[in-house]
Amino acid sequence: MILKVIGSSSKGNCYILETQTGSLLLDAGVPFKEIQKALDFDLYNVHGCLITHEHKDHSKAVKDVMWAGITTVMSNGTAKALNAYEHRFYRAQVVKNGMQFNIEDFAIMAFDVQHDAAEPLGYLIQYRPTGEKLLFATDTFYIRYRFNGLNYIMVECNYCRDILEENIVAGRIPESLKNRLLESHFSLDNVKSFLQANDLMQVRTIVLIHLSDGNADAARMVREIRDLTMKDVEVAEPRKVIELKMCPF
Repeated sequence: MILKVIGSSSKGNCYILETQTGSLLLDAGVPFKEIQKALDFDLYNVHGCLITHEHKDHSKAVKDVMWAGITTVMSNGTAKALNAYEHRFYRAQVVKNGMQFNIEDFAIMAFDVQHDAAEPLGYLIQYRPTGEKLLFATDTFYIRYRFNGLNYIMVECNYCRDILEENIVAGRIPESLKNRLLESHFSLDNVKSFLQANDLMQVRTIVLIHLSDGNADAARMVREIRDLTMKDVEVAEPRKVIELKMCPF
């Protein structure tokens, strides 16, 4: 599988999970023209789009994606927040926590996450032809589930607590923003705790997504998580292509 990053920040989040038999869009928080361009204007092999929640940096192009005839999945709360039921020619496919469903060669399970949105979700994705499993979780400060047999992990690593505190003391960030971050986004420390609590035996690659522009240190995050897990660690950046392969397993 190949992961193509279109956007991964508060400015917009969108990824293409590309396989030999088709692709999935993971979130659609960038202009639709950017998605078309990243796909070389070929939407035929895009089998679906998974939306995590309604905030615009994750859903900006959702109605254009739906209008293009791409199966678009989200929670009931997200669909209501986005008015995704309103058009007679398209509607969202609604799922809920714990629900398992298929999109072509992808077997997917939705799970709830903790964010200040209507009904945010993460997704466990298995590509059935090879059995590869990818976990996709963004915009959450905690994940209460444990996962086995993962091969790839895409997880938000939004901020470093000490950098956030320094920015608040310096007056660069208001105290009110601190509270929101603590209760809605994954810190480096929380990501490390989450990884320690899960089965990483078969994990090949960890991709850190949605880093804060001012409260993160990408090099430090990669170093600490690599030292902790002894896995390949990548940071998602616009136009970056990350090869996901199970070798040497």
